[in-house]
Amino acid sequence: MADETVEDAIYDSEELRNFVGVDLAVESVPDATTLLKFRQMLEKQSLTWLIFEQVNAHLAEKSMFMREGIIPDATIITAPLLTKNRAQARDPEIHKAKKGKQWYFGSAT
Repeated sequence: MADETVEDAIYDSEELRNFVGVDLAVESVPDATTLLKFRQMLEKQSLTWLIFEQVNAHLAEKSMFMREGIIPDATIITAPLLTKNRAQARDPEIHKAKKGKQWYFGSAT
């Protein structure tokens, strides 16, 4: 995730706040610049790979494993209501999602 997105996610998610050890009653969430500097420091010191190996070792103890992966951004955004392409057919690249009683249409990219 982008550093700004991580900052927002920590504010929004109690699980992430617990994971990073931030108690909003005592302290604020690190800003995006601080998160960027921390990530760059981890990469410069080659600590990201070490952390990855430690996580894998922990998972292996539980008969689980992780090679690599991505976290897709599934944020629902407002898109125009028009869901048909120039040929007046439903565009196969347009995806839909329902949140509550509201339908959202847009690209899955």
